[in-house]
Amino acid sequence: MTDAYTGDRIILKDLGFYGYHGLFAEEKKLGQRFFIDLELGVDLTEAAETDKLSAGISYADIYDTVKASFESQPMRLLEAVAQNVSVALFDGFEKINWIIIRIRKPEAPIAMVRGEVAIELQRVRKAK
Repeated sequence: MTDAYTGDRIILKDLGFYGYHGLFAEEKKLGQRFFIDLELGVDLTEAAETDKLSAGISYADIYDTVKASFESQPMRLLEAVAQNVSVALFDGFEKINWIIIRIRKPEAPIAMVRGEVAIELQRVRKAK
């Protein structure tokens, strides 16, 4: 990991969603479960020192943004889903400096007895 992904972070793990993302017709028709793990780089100093809700970011608002982005349109690739979620989080929360997002697909249509497939993207807010 690079130095860009250091410091304070908000972590949301095992966020479960049902979606219709995938390459195959069955995936698009029947859907399946997906799980998202997030690490969001945010300076939490003010929230830690003041104990004020307004100094932080609402976890519920983060979840709602992820859910809306995840469910907005079916995609073929998990990479595209993760990119859309990352863009929505950067657009919705100015305090987020970087994002690590992992999307897991436990029922991927491959011949495996146990396990899951996953992708992980790491994104840094682009300078304006």
